[in-house]
Amino acid sequence: MSWTSERVELLKKLWGDGLSASQIAGELGGVTRNAVIGKVHRLGLSGRAKTAVAGNAKSRKTAKTAANDSQTPTTAPESMPQSVGATALKAETAPAPQAKPEEKPVAELVPIAKRATILTLTERTCKWPIGDPTSKDFHFCGHASNPGVPYCPYHCRMAYQPATDRRRDRSKAAAG
Repeated sequence: MSWTSERVELLKKLWGDGLSASQIAGELGGVTRNAVIGKVHRLGLSGRAKTAVAGNAKSRKTAKTAANDSQTPTTAPESMPQSVGATALKAETAPAPQAKPEEKPVAELVPIAKRATILTLTERTCKWPIGDPTSKDFHFCGHASNPGVPYCPYHCRMAYQPATDRRRDRSKAAAG
């Protein structure tokens, strides 16, 4: 199968209409979903907002259970938009206020490196690399580290993530 100009135009139209790559492959015939995705990327077509057809499975599941629930009202509340789609929610919802991050002095954020070299590192110095190893300016942090840990407390916070945070992040990814 070759990409003729007619097929490319049809691909552009269907992509712009919000069809998925699988749906476009079915419409075109003789191409796979991956071939459609590859052609879309080569053509530089922009990503698009999800349509009602392409909504995620979680929202479909909650909508289905809500429809089956006898205590759920059959009409939408007045505060909810009556149309479906990405633009329907944009017009009527206000952006959520974001909490300002706590500002810390720069000295607390990044310790000034003691510019240790590979020859001056010991068991008790921070081995966090700073800079490009191929440049003359490359060095290691050099601050004191705890026994058995290769980094100072600051770089440990950057290098290691508590197991509870990893589990929480994995459970969010699996649910989403």
